Amino acid sequence: MTIAIVTGATSGMGSEMIKTIIRAGEDFDEIWILGRRKNRLEAYEKAFPDTSFRLLALDLSTREDRERFRILLEDVKPEISLFVHAAGFGIMGRIDEIPDREQEEMAEVNVTACISLTGSVLPYMKRGGRMIYFASSAAFLPQPGFAVYAASKAFVLSYVRALRAENRDRALKITAVCPGAVKTEFLLRAAGNRTLPFYKKLVMADPAAVVKKAWRDNRRNREISVYGIPMKAFRLAAKILPHHCFLAFMGRHSG
Repeated sequence: MTIAIVTGATSGMGSEMIKTIIRAGEDFDEIWILGRRKNRLEAYEKAFPDTSFRLLALDLSTREDRERFRILLEDVKPEISLFVHAAGFGIMGRIDEIPDREQEEMAEVNVTACISLTGSVLPYMKRGGRMIYFASSAAFLPQPGFAVYAASKAFVLSYVRALRAENRDRALKITAVCPGAVKTEFLLRAAGNRTLPFYKKLVMADPAAVVKKAWRDNRRNREISVYGIPMKAFRLAAKILPHHCFLAFMGRHSG
């Protein structure tokens, strides 16, 4: 059985990626879609009746559900041709304003689940298979008012680059996607009752465009996918300029 797997499937980038996979017309026996909201997973079966889905209503913040996923792979032993890890969330606010438990949950979903799911899927990845991880431009430098999220995405970027290097002999195409602000439900949850910083509003991107570029970049075996001139310039500036230059400005506009 040859499959594709998409996490974070119930909204945002994961949802756009599922649509992209179906439009691409690739020959998968099943597409496994993971998300917490079962009703949204079921909606894919109604929207795409000719596609065979396996619906996995899992909460990746819990060890139990991550273990359920690992055991399922052991039982089925599929050949994974495509793995897309789009699950993740962020909460805006100062470190002393966000409850510890919520910051820990961010780390659990954005970091621990990334490690756990990668460890589970790697033994079943097809040679020459593709892996796409959604990180963020927040990975390029620390972000006051978004500290844990930025740190967790810096981890994802570093982790994926190492994963790519370790698996060259298997010809796996592994890409870290690093967009700026994107018009998705993610931002509504992240901002809560807070106002989104103006500099994020200026570079807001369309999720379909971000995913289209990510898909193309992964096919070309690019290590990092960055959508849009503003974010490409930001990445370059973050490499060249001392980070304290950014932090002084961002700190004044972090709430």
